[in-house]
Amino acid sequence: MNRYLEIFTDLKQQIIEEHYPAHSLLPSENQLAAHYKVSRETIRKALVLLLENGYIQKKQGKGSIVLDIRRFDFPITGLTSYKELQHTQKFHSRTIVQKLEKKRLKQEEACAFELPSGSEVWQLIRQREIDHEIVILDKDYLLTSIVPELPLEAAEDSIYHYLEHEKHLLISYAQKEIVVEAATKEDREWMDLHQTDTHVVVVKSQVFLEDTRLFQYTESRHRLDRFRFVDFARRRHQ
Repeated sequence: MNRYLEIFTDLKQQIIEEHYPAHSLLPSENQLAAHYKVSRETIRKALVLLLENGYIQKKQGKGSIVLDIRRFDFPITGLTSYKELQHTQKFHSRTIVQKLEKKRLKQEEACAFELPSGSEVWQLIRQREIDHEIVILDKDYLLTSIVPELPLEAAEDSIYHYLEHEKHLLISYAQKEIVVEAATKEDREWMDLHQTDTHVVVVKSQVFLEDTRLFQYTESRHRLDRFRFVDFARRRHQ
């Protein structure tokens, strides 16, 4: 194995084991070169691999900052808002609204969302930032016939809280599909993907009210290294 690969593997393991905890600084290139008895060029190659694989972030004047590599557990079952997940998973996040506007669905969009062609919807696109990285891209479409108003403040906070507590809509259930898709040009423009990230996890949901009316289609695109999707299963005995 090349020496820089050995150093990359060793440093990666030390980050995983929190010898270098999240948000701490790695030793300088000179210190690492002295420790491993190699050239600075070899150290730089190892650091590039750590950077490309999401373990560190280089910052001018500071050095190599260790990133938080925890994976957040997102439930498969249940219908939980992003803000509610923040509370249960205890992580800090910032929501950036990139688009909030009304539009009429084209035929191909309507077919994909299983809505009538020409339906007017709110198109809402939001970036979710965790640890200073955009790791989720949420794309929502809500029927204006059911949600005639959608304030920017609600989009930045929680649309479910707004709909349930201010508009008194009873959100009941969702049909979900979880797939792995090739990362698109839009993903790369609006998410902080690594150079080695070729795919993203996509959760597609149709959300219904208590009276069974479909009112929302959502597509939530996740960077692979930050999330895992979990469920609890019990065997049923006959």
